[in-house]
Amino acid sequence: MKLEYLVENNKYKNINEILSLEFKISSRLKNKLIKKNMVFLNGNICDTRNNINIGDKLIIDLNYKEDNSNIIPKEMNLDIIYEDNWLLVINKPARITIHPSILHFDNSLSNGVRFYFDKIGLNKKIRPVNRLDKDTSGLVIFAKCEYIQECLSLQMKEGIFEKEYLCLVSGTFNQKAGTINLPIARKEGSIMERCIDEKGKQAITHYKVLKEFENYSLVQCTLETGRTHQIRLHMSSIGHPLLGDTLYGTSSPLISRQALHSYKIKFIHPITKKELELTAKIPQDIKNCI
Repeated sequence: MKLEYLVENNKYKNINEILSLEFKISSRLKNKLIKKNMVFLNGNICDTRNNINIGDKLIIDLNYKEDNSNIIPKEMNLDIIYEDNWLLVINKPARITIHPSILHFDNSLSNGVRFYFDKIGLNKKIRPVNRLDKDTSGLVIFAKCEYIQECLSLQMKEGIFEKEYLCLVSGTFNQKAGTINLPIARKEGSIMERCIDEKGKQAITHYKVLKEFENYSLVQCTLETGRTHQIRLHMSSIGHPLLGDTLYGTSSPLISRQALHSYKIKFIHPITKKELELTAKIPQDIKNCI
């Protein structure tokens, strides 16, 4: 994994400007690369404060090893949707967490990715870019290096990264499409539950009804922000809690978990600069309801 830049004009004064402005590398990562002697000018380790000349070639080597021993490797049958040298995209099943915890110390998705990284000889930390609740299924991106994680996190902040979900909710809608703009905050006294609170962070969900049944609906949700439990809480707040969501609604005889699936993601690949759109097949329990 290497980033390359050929100096063809006087756009930048020195190497630091290329790292910060061309590649948008954070100060923290830039300092790490400098300390590890991973920045090369014309094949030589360089001082990033140095000026540059037309024809110079800059290489940033991201192949350094990292300690990932905090994650125990566990063999899993990963549903890999997309993979290249820079990132890995997995269709996560329901009932599995992304991160290890006290209750899921060795059986989280990150444990499976650690095993897979070991298998392909990739000595890198496990870096999920987006996060899903334990009982939410769908697309999760793992960055294969810190630079990719930074790039995709920046796209999320700038609204370039698009996330589309499918969910089944209680009832039918009078308004078949709309936008929910309600701020979300952590509920007082709870480490998990969120609530609508004017003092909370802005949260915007766009929804569209795709299909209606007798007493529930299939809805497409597109997130403009990415707050914890955003879709679950927003749907509940307008009187349409997700089927099976016992935290913001009630249990359902149709499905044994919240009926929420991260169906589609769209972003600009940090290296190729091309738009990448990926989808994950609808899981069987939601398909049965439909």
